[in-house]
Amino acid sequence: MQRIAAALLAVSLAVLSGCAHGRAGSPAAPPPSLTPTSPDGPAGSRGPAGAVSAPAPEPVPAPRPGAPPEASSSAVPLPITVAAVGDVMMGSTFPDETGSMLPEADGRRLFVEVQPLLAGADIAFGNLEGPLLDGGTSEKCAHAKPGRCYAFRTPTRFARRLQEAGFLVMSLANNHAGDFGEEGRASTRMALERLGIRYAGAPGEVARMDVRGVKVALVAFSTSGGTNDLRDLPEAARIVKDAAREADIVVVSFHGGGEGADRQHVLPGPEEFLGEDRGDLRAFARTVVDAGADLVIGHGPHVVRGMEVLNGRLVAYSLGNFATYGGMNLSGPNGLTLVLEVRLARDGAFLGGRVHPVLQEKPGGPRIDPAGAIVPILRDLSRADFGPTAVRVADDGTLSPPPAVATSRPGG
Repeated sequence: MQRIAAALLAVSLAVLSGCAHGRAGSPAAPPPSLTPTSPDGPAGSRGPAGAVSAPAPEPVPAPRPGAPPEASSSAVPLPITVAAVGDVMMGSTFPDETGSMLPEADGRRLFVEVQPLLAGADIAFGNLEGPLLDGGTSEKCAHAKPGRCYAFRTPTRFARRLQEAGFLVMSLANNHAGDFGEEGRASTRMALERLGIRYAGAPGEVARMDVRGVKVALVAFSTSGGTNDLRDLPEAARIVKDAAREADIVVVSFHGGGEGADRQHVLPGPEEFLGEDRGDLRAFARTVVDAGADLVIGHGPHVVRGMEVLNGRLVAYSLGNFATYGGMNLSGPNGLTLVLEVRLARDGAFLGGRVHPVLQEKPGGPRIDPAGAIVPILRDLSRADFGPTAVRVADDGTLSPPPAVATSRPGG
């Protein structure tokens, strides 16, 4: 009897084993939330940037730690994951050159709490607010009274902090990228290139990446000189269409809109701030999505704004301040932010995502917010501003498309 029982047990185990390994044609389990990796993991193995417009081919990465078994199956490809954040300014040596406005230990702990979220994504994005530069002169503030001109200058060695955090690509299209003129822009590009971090912002700049055979392009816009102008809608459409011809997925970054705690809503029509036209952001979003953008990431107002889904593509109108160290206003809504986790199909369609709540307190730097304060705020803003096209925001921060929303572009 013991021999019979043992034989039956062996047969049962063989059957179960065959079931467990015979699912190549069944749907893959949903990917887990972004998983921790070390600074020497995926972020360090993504390959050198080389020329931004044509980086060297990258090896196919191994599945992330914690990925489901189906992740290695070619029958059901995993989504492309993007971790996006808003403004990044890691401290400044202007006007105080003593370093008193820089984080302690050269910022080595600035991103420590959010690093697993950034490094666990296929692509981690942020808006680099101000140049990476040692020395130089700011013509912008040359004739301004003390305390009346805002210019940033972060030492070039701080580029290493971006790499360690997991950032793969940065936007250089904003109103502080030119604080130290062309010298600052050139120094920033050089510091990022040395570490394999892509960038985009100036006319003609396209950051190109390869994720498991999927070609991804990022272009960036703002309302400031030396960048692609988001107010020129026909030109914006042309830039995005050109990028889409050579990419499977196009990500658009923009720096626009009014600034301040009272500017959380995305109002119809052009926005102004201090007498400057900061763009019609709704019109811009519609234009670039119709032209081929698959994910639109906004920043600039220093506060989080709502999100909507246009033709199956996610538009985040502002991700707020993310890592703004030093003399920045971090009170109220200015100190609430997030890591936006997005899952995209290989054709760029929005599959879902999650908001990871983050906050900043003086003197600054992102910290995980266990209270999740930004989640209900984001849900309310999205509903109020966009109604039927608003992204759905669950209590745990899970994002999903609205019901009955179109999933393809006109004519697609």
